[in-house]
Amino acid sequence: MKANEWMNRTEESILHTYQRFPVVLQRGEGAYLYDTDGKKYLDFTAGIAVCALGYNDPEYNQALKDQVDTLLHTSNLFYHEPLAEAGRKLAAASGMSKVFFTNSGTEAIEGALKAAKKYAYTKSGHADWEIVAMEHSFHGRSVGALSVTGTAHYREPFEPLMGGVRFAAFNDLESVKAQITDKTCAVIVEPIQGEGGIYPASQEFLEGLRRLCDEKDILLIFDEIQCGMGRTGKYFAWQWYGVQPDIMTCAKALGSGVPVGAFVLNERAAAASLAPGDHGTTYGGNPFVCAAVSKVFDLYEKRGLLAHVQELTPYLEEKLDTLVEKYGCVAKRRGKGFMQGLVLEGRPVGEVVSKAIDNGLLVISAGGNVLRLVPPLIITKEHIDEMATILEKALAE
Repeated sequence: MKANEWMNRTEESILHTYQRFPVVLQRGEGAYLYDTDGKKYLDFTAGIAVCALGYNDPEYNQALKDQVDTLLHTSNLFYHEPLAEAGRKLAAASGMSKVFFTNSGTEAIEGALKAAKKYAYTKSGHADWEIVAMEHSFHGRSVGALSVTGTAHYREPFEPLMGGVRFAAFNDLESVKAQITDKTCAVIVEPIQGEGGIYPASQEFLEGLRRLCDEKDILLIFDEIQCGMGRTGKYFAWQWYGVQPDIMTCAKALGSGVPVGAFVLNERAAAASLAPGDHGTTYGGNPFVCAAVSKVFDLYEKRGLLAHVQELTPYLEEKLDTLVEKYGCVAKRRGKGFMQGLVLEGRPVGEVVSKAIDNGLLVISAGGNVLRLVPPLIITKEHIDEMATILEKALAE
């Protein structure tokens, strides 16, 4: 079938909740994707920061094939080897204590919120606790995750949502302090806001949050769903700051294409929060996804991907900064590692995204006016050069 026929067939049966680009992708290789017409695209989206290993990686693929031939699913009523290995590797990478695997980032947020509420309930013996979240944050689409998402237009059609949520200004410690009450059980924050527009937290802000939470016995939750798993050059963005949370969520690149998420707890949070019967999942952490997670960690270490991101980040930033200097519609660059945003002024970001796609570069937007670049972690200088050439053409048109 032709591309437009595939698009029409999709619209006939799939609920229209996405404004999809008019591209029917068929296969991938390395940092490139190909559509049904054979057109080649350099991918600087990675499936929204998911496909860290790029596409059609032989070692990753073989690990999944081997697991398919061995055991796909058992439920969490039994032990299995991939769960033990994936959990061990994630706990070691984070330096934290206990892991709960979920099916998605949104579910990881739900679990983190429940763990924080249960921690406070265990301490006090009563419920009705509150959570402080950040303005312009994004944590997911389910009712709980949406409740702590700090952008009104995401929440308003679905209100009333979960109660007891207060919003503070990101990177403003005094704003957070003003929202703290004797009912606050947790503060949730993205070390780098993603959907909100690629805003890194300041060192002072995260350090201040850690002190504040320690003083008041409040749990600090970091959402590392987009900025984690090597995107900044360390496994988790908070490791650059030296500020460890009590609970951390991750997903996206954790499975590098297989749908899996997790929330991870330190010893204090794990010991006094969720107990048997408090939380569960049928599919979460099954043998197939855990085999993927385990292989992802193996390949990160084998190929030195964290060091690779650190090494290439200055080159990527230099190329993007050149675009800021050259084009008046590009006001600034912000971000960290392979999570970068170009702030556009006087030029619709959707227009630039479309022109880039027309010229063979996949990029996406964030925060209304930010061009977001979250490529696979395997990109090279040659890929960065190609991206800059195509993006410059899109900006110049």
